[in-house]
Amino acid sequence: MAVPKKKTSKSKRDMRRAHDALAAPGISVCPQCKEPKQPHRVCASCGSYKGKDVVEPK
Repeated sequence: MAVPKKKTSKSKRDMRRAHDALAAPGISVCPQCKEPKQPHRVCASCGSYKGKDVVEPK
């Protein structure tokens, strides 16, 4: 079994973990009802996508 010869420093450990942070999801505005929504998804409040009514609004 492989065993490290030297202790990994806090700096090296934290540099390795620099890419592990979660990013906030992107938010855009629905052109019809002006409510916030995720891009490339049907608007939850009005049910439209790319200017067309796709589903019944809740």
